[in-house]
Amino acid sequence: MVIIKSSKEIDLMREPCGVVKEVHEKLPSLIKPGVTTKSIDKFVYDTIISRSAIPSFKNYRGFPGSACVSINEVVVHGIPDERKLVDGDIVSVDVGAYKNGFHGDAARTFLVGSVSDEAKQLVEVTEKSFYKGIEKATVKNRLHDISYAIQEYVEGFNYGVIRDFFGHGIGRDLHEDPAIPNFGKPNRGTRLRAGMVLAIEPMVSMGNYEVEILEDGWTVVTKDKSLAAHYENTIAITNNGPEILTV
Repeated sequence: MVIIKSSKEIDLMREPCGVVKEVHEKLPSLIKPGVTTKSIDKFVYDTIISRSAIPSFKNYRGFPGSACVSINEVVVHGIPDERKLVDGDIVSVDVGAYKNGFHGDAARTFLVGSVSDEAKQLVEVTEKSFYKGIEKATVKNRLHDISYAIQEYVEGFNYGVIRDFFGHGIGRDLHEDPAIPNFGKPNRGTRLRAGMVLAIEPMVSMGNYEVEILEDGWTVVTKDKSLAAHYENTIAITNNGPEILTV
């Protein structure tokens, strides 16, 4: 069931979304060669707690980190550890914060040091595909209009759109209905209504879209070991168009 939020509830969501936004604004100064994914996780935890919020991901279904930190071929759900970033890596950081009874959620893929032009393009296309998608996030359109716009843009670069993991509704629960694929056909899916709050998150690989989960039960990697990027924001559907709450 899709939960429609009141304007007051959306206002309450601005704070946790603002905390997530702050984390992502500060992360570029931390992310550089030699930094461990565990230290990135600690920074995320400390920043969220300092704003009287709670990391949404910490212990969520047993996940050990406050952030998902995913390097290169890792698509999502990378577990923070002692691995150090090296020059040329790309690293996705997915962050959630809980405050006022609501969650905010957003992800970015960062460049580490001197990165290849091919990797830069992947990251840029993934981000741009999000904005292509939310051009369709308007009242009376359908959910898969967003999905189709993302897929069409991404596949125009011969990249793979990950199909095993979706975006989602968000609110009092971190994951709510509806599930939001990053692929699909237009004019399908639930009708978009004012008050829907969605976490839209294109996940894109430089190669094939097939993925596998490692033995830890969390880490999702591309089967062909191609690079992957991730870009996500929490948005509210309004009568005046989509409002991005985490930017």
